[in-house]
Amino acid sequence: MKQYPEIDGSNKAPIGASCLAFVKYDGSNLRWEWSSKKGWYKFGTRTRLFDHTDEIFAEAIPLFQDTLGPELERRIKEIERGIQNAIVFTEFFGQNSFTGIHNPTDTKELRLFDVNLYKRGIMKPRQFLKNFDDLPFSAQVVYDGTLNQDFISDVRNGVYSVVEGVVAKGDDFMCKIKTNTYLTKLKETYHDGWKNYWE
Repeated sequence: MKQYPEIDGSNKAPIGASCLAFVKYDGSNLRWEWSSKKGWYKFGTRTRLFDHTDEIFAEAIPLFQDTLGPELERRIKEIERGIQNAIVFTEFFGQNSFTGIHNPTDTKELRLFDVNLYKRGIMKPRQFLKNFDDLPFSAQVVYDGTLNQDFISDVRNGVYSVVEGVVAKGDDFMCKIKTNTYLTKLKETYHDGWKNYWE
Protein backbone atom coordinates (compact mmCIF):
# COMPACT_ATOMS: atom_id res chain seq x y z
CA MET A 1 0.00 0.00 0.00
CA LYS A 2 1.50 3.30 -1.11
CA GLN A 3 2.86 5.41 1.74
CA TYR A 4 2.53 9.18 1.86
CA PRO A 5 5.83 10.92 1.01
CA GLU A 6 7.89 12.83 3.54
CA ILE A 7 7.15 16.55 3.58
CA ASP A 8 10.09 18.96 3.65
CA GLY A 9 10.37 21.69 6.24
CA SER A 10 10.27 25.37 5.39
CA ASN A 11 14.08 25.46 5.26
CA LYS A 12 13.76 23.60 1.93
CA ALA A 13 10.89 25.71 0.59
CA PRO A 14 11.39 26.68 -3.08
CA ILE A 15 11.20 30.44 -2.54
CA GLY A 16 9.49 32.20 -5.43
CA ALA A 17 7.43 29.18 -6.53
CA SER A 18 3.67 29.32 -6.98
CA CYS A 19 1.79 27.35 -4.33
CA LEU A 20 -1.47 26.45 -2.72
CA ALA A 21 -1.27 26.27 1.08
CA PHE A 22 -3.62 23.93 2.92
CA VAL A 23 -4.37 23.82 6.63
CA LYS A 24 -2.11 21.30 8.38
CA TYR A 25 -4.42 19.52 10.79
CA ASP A 26 -2.83 18.20 13.97
CA GLY A 27 -3.63 14.50 13.94
CA SER A 28 -2.65 11.20 12.33
CA ASN A 29 -2.16 10.56 8.63
CA LEU A 30 -4.48 7.71 7.61
CA ARG A 31 -4.63 6.12 4.14
CA TRP A 32 -7.52 4.25 2.55
CA GLU A 33 -7.27 1.97 -0.46
CA TRP A 34 -10.14 1.36 -2.89
CA SER A 35 -10.42 -1.18 -5.68
CA SER A 36 -13.16 -1.63 -8.25
CA LYS A 37 -13.67 -5.21 -7.05
CA LYS A 38 -13.39 -4.85 -3.26
CA GLY A 39 -14.41 -1.26 -2.53
CA TRP A 40 -12.62 0.37 0.43
CA TYR A 41 -10.77 -2.68 1.69
CA LYS A 42 -7.37 -1.68 3.12
CA PHE A 43 -6.57 0.89 5.81
CA GLY A 44 -3.30 2.20 7.15
CA THR A 45 -1.51 4.84 9.14
CA ARG A 46 1.48 6.42 7.46
CA THR A 47 3.66 3.44 8.48
CA ARG A 48 1.42 0.43 9.19
CA LEU A 49 -1.88 -1.20 8.31
CA PHE A 50 -4.77 -1.45 10.78
CA ASP A 51 -8.22 -3.03 10.99
CA HIS A 52 -11.36 -3.04 13.18
CA THR A 53 -9.39 -4.44 16.13
CA ASP A 54 -7.00 -1.49 16.37
CA GLU A 55 -7.21 0.23 19.78
CA ILE A 56 -6.54 3.72 18.39
CA PHE A 57 -7.79 3.83 14.83
CA ALA A 58 -10.65 1.31 14.66
CA GLU A 59 -13.15 4.14 15.17
CA ALA A 60 -11.87 5.82 12.01
CA ILE A 61 -13.10 2.97 9.78
CA PRO A 62 -16.87 3.50 10.15
CA LEU A 63 -16.28 7.26 10.19
CA PHE A 64 -14.61 7.00 6.79
CA GLN A 65 -17.00 4.45 5.30
CA ASP A 66 -20.11 6.33 6.39
CA THR A 67 -19.06 9.89 5.54
CA LEU A 68 -16.21 10.03 3.01
CA GLY A 69 -16.12 6.65 1.32
CA PRO A 70 -19.24 6.69 -0.88
CA GLU A 71 -18.73 10.21 -2.25
CA LEU A 72 -15.02 9.70 -2.86
CA GLU A 73 -15.71 6.48 -4.74
CA ARG A 74 -18.26 8.25 -6.92
CA ARG A 75 -15.91 11.11 -7.73
CA ILE A 76 -12.92 8.88 -8.41
CA LYS A 77 -14.99 6.93 -10.94
CA GLU A 78 -16.02 10.21 -12.56
CA ILE A 79 -12.43 11.39 -12.87
CA GLU A 80 -11.27 8.20 -14.57
CA ARG A 81 -13.73 5.82 -16.14
CA GLY A 82 -12.76 2.19 -15.57
CA ILE A 83 -10.25 3.00 -12.82
CA GLN A 84 -9.12 -0.08 -10.90
CA ASN A 85 -7.46 1.32 -7.80
CA ALA A 86 -7.02 4.50 -5.76
CA ILE A 87 -5.64 5.55 -2.38
CA VAL A 88 -6.88 8.59 -0.49
CA PHE A 89 -5.06 10.29 2.37
CA THR A 90 -6.81 11.88 5.33
CA GLU A 91 -5.95 13.45 8.67
CA PHE A 92 -7.69 11.91 11.69
CA PHE A 93 -8.06 14.15 14.73
CA GLY A 94 -10.21 15.42 17.57
CA GLN A 95 -10.38 18.70 19.45
CA ASN A 96 -7.61 17.64 21.86
CA SER A 97 -5.37 15.72 19.46
CA PHE A 98 -1.70 16.73 19.64
CA THR A 99 1.31 15.31 17.78
CA GLY A 100 -0.56 12.12 16.86
CA ILE A 101 -1.85 11.48 20.39
CA HIS A 102 -5.64 11.33 20.59
CA ASN A 103 -8.07 11.71 23.48
CA PRO A 104 -10.36 8.65 23.34
CA THR A 105 -13.35 10.68 24.52
CA ASP A 106 -13.05 13.27 21.72
CA THR A 107 -15.39 13.25 18.75
CA LYS A 108 -13.09 12.63 15.79
CA GLU A 109 -13.17 13.83 12.21
CA LEU A 110 -11.34 13.10 8.97
CA ARG A 111 -10.03 15.65 6.48
CA LEU A 112 -9.09 14.62 2.94
CA PHE A 113 -5.82 16.15 1.76
CA ASP A 114 -4.55 14.05 -1.15
CA VAL A 115 -5.67 11.43 -3.67
CA ASN A 116 -3.48 8.91 -5.50
CA LEU A 117 -4.88 7.42 -8.71
CA TYR A 118 -3.55 4.10 -9.99
CA LYS A 119 -0.60 4.60 -12.38
CA ARG A 120 -1.02 8.40 -12.21
CA GLY A 121 0.34 9.13 -8.75
CA ILE A 122 -0.74 11.79 -6.28
CA MET A 123 -2.89 14.50 -7.86
CA LYS A 124 -1.39 17.91 -8.51
CA PRO A 125 -2.76 20.41 -5.98
CA ARG A 126 -4.94 22.34 -8.42
CA GLN A 127 -6.41 19.14 -9.82
CA PHE A 128 -7.18 18.04 -6.26
CA LEU A 129 -8.81 21.41 -5.61
CA LYS A 130 -10.90 21.19 -8.79
CA ASN A 131 -12.24 17.73 -7.94
CA PHE A 132 -12.62 17.82 -4.15
CA ASP A 133 -12.53 21.38 -2.77
CA ASP A 134 -16.32 21.67 -2.47
CA LEU A 135 -16.54 18.70 -0.09
CA PRO A 136 -17.08 19.57 3.60
CA PHE A 137 -14.37 17.11 4.62
CA SER A 138 -11.69 18.41 2.23
CA ALA A 139 -8.62 20.21 3.62
CA GLN A 140 -9.10 23.98 3.58
CA VAL A 141 -6.96 26.23 1.37
CA VAL A 142 -5.72 29.34 3.19
CA TYR A 143 -3.36 30.80 0.57
CA ASP A 144 -2.96 30.85 -3.20
CA GLY A 145 0.10 32.75 -4.33
CA THR A 146 3.90 32.95 -4.20
CA LEU A 147 5.84 30.99 -1.62
CA ASN A 148 8.06 33.68 -0.13
CA GLN A 149 9.56 34.74 3.19
CA ASP A 150 6.66 37.10 3.91
CA PHE A 151 4.19 34.22 3.65
CA ILE A 152 6.34 31.97 5.84
CA SER A 153 6.61 34.75 8.43
CA ASP A 154 2.86 35.35 8.32
CA VAL A 155 2.16 31.66 9.01
CA ARG A 156 4.68 31.66 11.86
CA ASN A 157 3.14 34.77 13.42
CA GLY A 158 -0.47 33.66 13.34
CA VAL A 159 -1.80 35.78 10.48
CA TYR A 160 -3.69 32.76 9.18
CA SER A 161 -6.32 30.92 11.19
CA VAL A 162 -4.28 27.72 11.67
CA VAL A 163 -3.14 25.99 14.84
CA GLU A 164 -0.27 23.75 13.75
CA GLY A 165 0.52 25.41 10.44
CA VAL A 166 0.14 24.80 6.71
CA VAL A 167 1.36 22.52 3.96
CA ALA A 168 2.36 24.50 0.87
CA LYS A 169 2.11 22.50 -2.35
CA GLY A 170 3.22 23.03 -5.93
CA ASP A 171 3.23 20.61 -8.83
CA ASP A 172 6.60 19.17 -7.78
CA PHE A 173 7.06 20.04 -4.10
CA MET A 174 5.47 20.07 -0.65
CA CYS A 175 6.73 21.85 2.45
CA LYS A 176 5.32 22.38 5.92
CA ILE A 177 5.37 25.66 7.78
CA LYS A 178 4.41 25.64 11.45
CA THR A 179 3.36 28.43 13.78
CA ASN A 180 5.33 29.95 16.63
CA THR A 181 2.40 29.18 18.94
CA TYR A 182 2.69 25.51 18.06
CA LEU A 183 6.45 25.67 18.62
CA THR A 184 5.90 27.04 22.12
CA LYS A 185 3.50 24.22 22.93
CA LEU A 186 5.99 21.62 21.61
CA LYS A 187 8.75 23.00 23.83
CA GLU A 188 6.47 23.10 26.88
CA THR A 189 5.36 19.51 26.29
CA TYR A 190 8.51 17.77 25.03
CA HIS A 191 11.31 20.02 26.32
CA ASP A 192 14.53 18.93 24.59
CA GLY A 193 12.57 16.54 22.34
CA TRP A 194 10.55 19.27 20.60
CA LYS A 195 12.57 18.97 17.37
CA ASN A 196 11.10 15.51 16.78
CA TYR A 197 7.73 17.18 16.15
CA TRP A 198 8.83 20.33 14.36
CA GLU A 199 9.45 20.75 10.65
